[in-house]
Amino acid sequence: MYGNSPHQKKASLDPVLIDHPLHLLTDTPFYNSLQPPLLGMPFFYWYQMLWIIITSIITAFVYFFGD
Repeated sequence: MYGNSPHQKKASLDPVLIDHPLHLLTDTPFYNSLQPPLLGMPFFYWYQMLWIIITSIITAFVYFFGD
């Protein structure tokens, strides 16, 4: 009765992976600074650009390997 039933769903990390970038990017005071620059670009901008790439990779991972 409490064994591995075909109707039971396993806990999934998909929502956690998708929500992680949202929480990091909505905390603007955390990354609202000019230092350290990267290729002349202030931290505020390159941090957001980095998360665009990371979020794309996370979304692709969840799409192809998620439940």
